[in-house]
Amino acid sequence: MFYLIIILCILIFFKKIFLLLSFYPIRFWMKREKNKEIRNFLKNDLLNNESVLEYNSFINEIKKLINRYIVGFIRYSIFQVGMIPSHNIRNILYRKVYLVDIEKKAIIYFGSEIRTPYKLKIGEGSIIGDRSILDARNGIYIGKNVNLSSNVSIWTEQHDYKDPYFKCNSNGEFAVKIEDRVWIGPNVIILHSVTIGEGAVVAAGAVVTKSVLPYTLVGGIPAKKLGDRTKDLRYEFNGKYNPFY
Repeated sequence: MFYLIIILCILIFFKKIFLLLSFYPIRFWMKREKNKEIRNFLKNDLLNNESVLEYNSFINEIKKLINRYIVGFIRYSIFQVGMIPSHNIRNILYRKVYLVDIEKKAIIYFGSEIRTPYKLKIGEGSIIGDRSILDARNGIYIGKNVNLSSNVSIWTEQHDYKDPYFKCNSNGEFAVKIEDRVWIGPNVIILHSVTIGEGAVVAAGAVVTKSVLPYTLVGGIPAKKLGDRTKDLRYEFNGKYNPFY
């Protein structure tokens, strides 16, 4: 029995090493994007003549095309990671490859979609429900012991309908912050630039367009105050999860 346990430990160790090595190119790309969110693939320090400019333009288009495919593959791969029926494997990949800042005892359930994962922070003991969409392109900060129910969508990016080119004129102010012990009901949509105060509750199906005060209950479309919650909150989630889910 002792030798069997040793063999199992060795297999688990090498399994983790294999996972990390196989996903190393994605990890490299995530670190690169985290350190330089906007990167110029081509430095135009050559002679300013017509042939050089044409060459630079061609190379730049090739770089953009490659970049599109890499970004698309990363979106696809992290979505597939969310379908893996193992919390341990998902967490290893989220932390070590996609650079999600996940504290201890935090849980991300099955089928979640994460965009720009290195801008996502999840505090200790928090629970992300199944099939959630976490659009962290401008930053999502989730505190401790937060409970997101199923099908919650958090969006930090949007197109500007007034812009003649329909651009996304966003910045760091579009980040969403969810403070400690917030409870978000199922099918809730949270839009950019919102802070949900400590201990607040958002009722099922609500659309949150403005910040929510601490220890208040909000609901509806758009979400409005419906009541208050006790400030004497003592619970802490222990990190236990449903296996395979």
